Amino acid sequence: MSKLKKIINITLAGILVLTLLMSVITVINRESKENFIYRNKEPKKIGATYMTLNNPFYQIIDNEIRSVVNANGDILISLDPQLSLERQVQQLEYLIEQDVDAIVLTAVDFNGLTSSLKKASEAGIPILVVDTDIPENDYVSFSITSDNYQAGVECAKDMMKKKSHADIVLLRHSKAYSALQRIQGFVDTIKDNPNYRIVENIECNGQLEVAMPKMKQFLNKNVPFDVVMGLNDPSILGAVAAMQEQNRLKDVLVYGVDGSPEVKDLIKDGFIEGTVVQSPKTMGKETAEILYRILNKKGYAKSEKIEVTLITKENIHEHSLEGWE
Repeated sequence: MSKLKKIINITLAGILVLTLLMSVITVINRESKENFIYRNKEPKKIGATYMTLNNPFYQIIDNEIRSVVNANGDILISLDPQLSLERQVQQLEYLIEQDVDAIVLTAVDFNGLTSSLKKASEAGIPILVVDTDIPENDYVSFSITSDNYQAGVECAKDMMKKKSHADIVLLRHSKAYSALQRIQGFVDTIKDNPNYRIVENIECNGQLEVAMPKMKQFLNKNVPFDVVMGLNDPSILGAVAAMQEQNRLKDVLVYGVDGSPEVKDLIKDGFIEGTVVQSPKTMGKETAEILYRILNKKGYAKSEKIEVTLITKENIHEHSLEGWE
């Protein structure tokens, strides 16, 4: 079995384990309040609903927040909508009914939650948005994201340095504002140069297990291409697996966003051209810090944007291949 196939298989197995693990943690969290009955203060209840918890990126964010919440003797209720807007709306309703003190949110659909956020706001529950913005929403107390637009720009600029012309496949997730910004940054950078053409747009929800079969379908059309730009690392892992299976990866530049350890390893070995680094650890820690500033009625900045860096084979030696950054 090739190294690439091993990485894909390990990633898919990890997705399954994470999904099962978070189901268990959610049940435990719902019943955990009684564990704190001997403390001097009533514990705070913090709710969290992420886009999906089968992506290790959100698992790390949740772990960082959880460590701070636990250290404060409080409770974190983490829920996984599994990319379902309907389920996330139900989860927000549940958290409001539980009278949580704050909600951490990564929106499944940035256009679909206004009514739920309004209810939370009317109940006096602050909303902290992580990783993907909900633009122009007065009900959000705090947001922290990477510079997602610039992530797309950096990928496009690197591609243009290495190719004077290209036929490009875009892997999209149009309901996630962060994904829209990344792809928009890429497209805006190349739009005035006719030498760079978009030959296919593939909606894959940022999921490896969706991107892989959809990329296979595209490959069967025999459309020429030599660049793949993905909204995140799981999507390009799926695309790369499909291309490798059909011996179509050679001379294709593949770009993603996340800086996951699996993709960094594949950059080192020449399978992937680049990934823009995000730091879920920083997002989790900063969110937890602002969370307690809000709960303790201290001042805080309403938004934070984290600068991004592109990793390629030219600078991979400057980055650790172990874990997230």
